[in-house]
Amino acid sequence: MNLNKKLVVAVSGAVLLMAGQFALADSTTDIVDALVSKGVLTEEEGKLISKGHDSQKKAQGNVGFKDGFKFNSGDGKNNISINGRIQADYRAFDTPESATKGTVSGANTADTFDIRRSYLTAKGTFRNTSFESTFNGTGSTGAVALKYYWLEYAFSEKANVRFGQFKTPMGLEVQTSSRFNDMTERDFTSALSDSINKGIMVHGVPMVGTTYQFMVSNGGLKYEEGELTVETGNTADGKAYTGRLTANFAEIMGNKEAIMHVGASYGVDKDLPTSAVGDIAIRTNARGTTFFKSPIFTNPEVTRYGLEGIAAFGPYKLAAEYNNASYESVGSNDRDIDAYYINASWMVTGESYAPVYKNGLMGGRMIPKNDFAAGNGWGAWELGVRYSNFDAGDFTVASLASGSTNKADSWTVGVKWITDPNTRFLLNYVDTSFDTAVTGYYTSVPATYNNEKSINFRAQFDF
Repeated sequence: MNLNKKLVVAVSGAVLLMAGQFALADSTTDIVDALVSKGVLTEEEGKLISKGHDSQKKAQGNVGFKDGFKFNSGDGKNNISINGRIQADYRAFDTPESATKGTVSGANTADTFDIRRSYLTAKGTFRNTSFESTFNGTGSTGAVALKYYWLEYAFSEKANVRFGQFKTPMGLEVQTSSRFNDMTERDFTSALSDSINKGIMVHGVPMVGTTYQFMVSNGGLKYEEGELTVETGNTADGKAYTGRLTANFAEIMGNKEAIMHVGASYGVDKDLPTSAVGDIAIRTNARGTTFFKSPIFTNPEVTRYGLEGIAAFGPYKLAAEYNNASYESVGSNDRDIDAYYINASWMVTGESYAPVYKNGLMGGRMIPKNDFAAGNGWGAWELGVRYSNFDAGDFTVASLASGSTNKADSWTVGVKWITDPNTRFLLNYVDTSFDTAVTGYYTSVPATYNNEKSINFRAQFDF
C-alpha cells in the first residue's frame, strides 16, 4: 500500500515538473511577439528566434492535459499519460427495513452513499508497444489492487496482440467502459459474462467499420473487485476461449452521421474446478437485492453466446443485447440462463451519437454543444429508458438458495447531465419485479417482497 502511494506521488510529481518546464518554454513565444510589436526586434529576427525555439520544443516533446496528463516525445512515436476516474453514488431503496441487514437477498438494499469506482491509470505507447496499469481503490476488501494490467504489441491496425489481465470480449455492455454506459449500472446480460480475466488476445480492425477479438484465458472465476488468482492445480486447468465480431454498416458505407452496428460473441469454458464457478449470484440493475443464487456446480463447463445491436441517427439511439449462458455440471443436465435488454436514448440538446462510437463500442466522450463548465450554456442533456429481462427457468426455485427467485424484469428511466466532456451526473429510477417473492433476513425475522424500487444518483469525473 505504501509502495503504491510512493509510486503515484513520484509519477505525478515528475509530470507536474515537466509541465512547468514546457509552460515556461511556451512563454518564450509570447515574449518574442511582444518585442516585435514594440520594435525592439525586427520580424525577421523574431521569426529566427521563434524557429529555434520551435525546433528545440519539437526535439524535447511536450506535456499537456487533454483527457489526462500526457507527455509526448518530439517525434510523436512515444507517449505516456496519467488518467483516472471517480464515481460517487447514492442509492435509496423501498424494500422492507428488516431486509436491509443480513447475509441473504436483501442485504444490499440499505440506503447508502458509496464510492462506486476510484481508478488511477498509467498507460502509454512506445513505438509499437503499448501498456496499461490501472489501480482500483474501491475493492471489496478495501485495499488498493491492480484491476487492469496488460502489454500489447501492434503489428498493424489489423493485428494486435495483448497479454495480461483485461476485459474478455463477450458482449456490448461489459466491453463498454462504465464511464460511457447509458445507466448507472449495467443490466442483467453483463452478469452472464466472465467480465475480466487473465490471458492473451488477438484483435484488430480488418477493414473499415469491422472489428474482431479472440481471447484465450484462465476462465472460470468471475472477477468482482480485487485480484484474480492464477490456476494452481493440474486436474482442472482447462482454458476459456472467447471471441467477438462487430460491423458498423453506416461506417462501411461512409455515413458519419449514423451508427448501424451488429455484433456477436461466443465463448466456451471447459474443465473447470468446482471452486472456479461454484454458485452464481446476481443482483438487480439498481445494485440492490441479490435475487438469484444458484446451487453449487461440480466441475462445470460453461458455454456462452450473445447478440448485440445499435441503431443511432443524430441525437437518437436504440441499443439491444441478448446473452445466453449454459451451465453443465457433473451429474446434471445443461441449465440455461437468458438475459436481454432494450435501451432507447435521446440527446435532448441535439448532440450526435456517431462521433462517440469507435471500433465496435460507444467509447468516446460526448462533447456538449454548449459547455456548462466554460460558461457557454447548460451542457448536454440526455433522457433514456431501458427494459431488462432475466430468465433462469431451467433452475427450479426450490433448487436455489433460500429467498431466491429464477425470473425478474426491470424498467430503468434515466436523466444524464454532461456539463463538460469529463464531468457528468446521472439520476436513475429503477423498478424491478420478481417472478416469485424473494426473502431478506434480519436475524430470524424474514421480510418477503415481490418488487424493488430504487433511486440511483451518480456524480462522475474522469480524465
